[in-house]
Amino acid sequence: MTPTVSASGLTLRYGGTPALDDVSLRLRAGVTALLGPNGAGKTTLLRVLATAVPPDRGAFTVLGQDPGTTAGRIQVRRSLGYLPQNPGFHPDFTAFEFVDYVAVLKELTDRRARYAEVRRVLDAVGLSDVRAQRVKRLSGGMRQRVALAAALVGDPGFLVLDEPTVGLDPEQRMRFRELIAEAGEGRTVLLSTHQTEDVTMLCHRVIVLADARVRFEGTPAELTAQAAGRVWSSTERAPAALAGWRTGTGAFRNIGDPPKGADLLEPTLEDGYLLTLDDAAAGVTVA
Repeated sequence: MTPTVSASGLTLRYGGTPALDDVSLRLRAGVTALLGPNGAGKTTLLRVLATAVPPDRGAFTVLGQDPGTTAGRIQVRRSLGYLPQNPGFHPDFTAFEFVDYVAVLKELTDRRARYAEVRRVLDAVGLSDVRAQRVKRLSGGMRQRVALAAALVGDPGFLVLDEPTVGLDPEQRMRFRELIAEAGEGRTVLLSTHQTEDVTMLCHRVIVLADARVRFEGTPAELTAQAAGRVWSSTERAPAALAGWRTGTGAFRNIGDPPKGADLLEPTLEDGYLLTLDDAAAGVTVA
């Protein structure tokens, strides 16, 4: 399958600090998660791929277009949808007016066709009934859906979502997962998140960034497998464990290098993620 997004050697520094360090990746149709601790470079990578900021070095293409040229950059922006971590809403805009404003920015100039598109995307995220309400009066979950509707204007082939479920309660997060899964059918979605549960539920592939570099790229099952044989149960706290906590059963769940004869447990994706970060800090390369 031809990659939707292909990046090679992306490097960007702020002052003397690397935000991206020789990042290369390939994205295809479906939902790909971008995991990493705060300061890892996730938002910077999303902004580069969304053409909001150019890299110092390296190159990438989106849907065959090169944003390094003016014509290519215009074409990329026409074919992507971007939901930033903190979308800015005019407090007095209604949901319809906000999405319509974004549609104008996306060069939908025919008013009849543009209004039809605004109604389509608001319906797609389940907001038809509140499209006349002011955004400031909507719940946090509804505001996120308004922002997603705006990102979906024009049926983009590449959708960039930066922490879209942050601050949502469990029910809102579940509803939002449904929308992201639907958005990933037939297009490429790059989802930055701290929620490993979202990755397990939604994503076909996962990329782990740490210290501005890609530390892992593969399937969620392959990331989980990084913790195979490195999670164990004990009756007391294990001092040598990388992390450990008492569970609801009273036993301790430990992550790290188990002692001989330890009672091994089935790992989770979160275990694999934590150990990948630890290996990266120790200079271990993860395949």
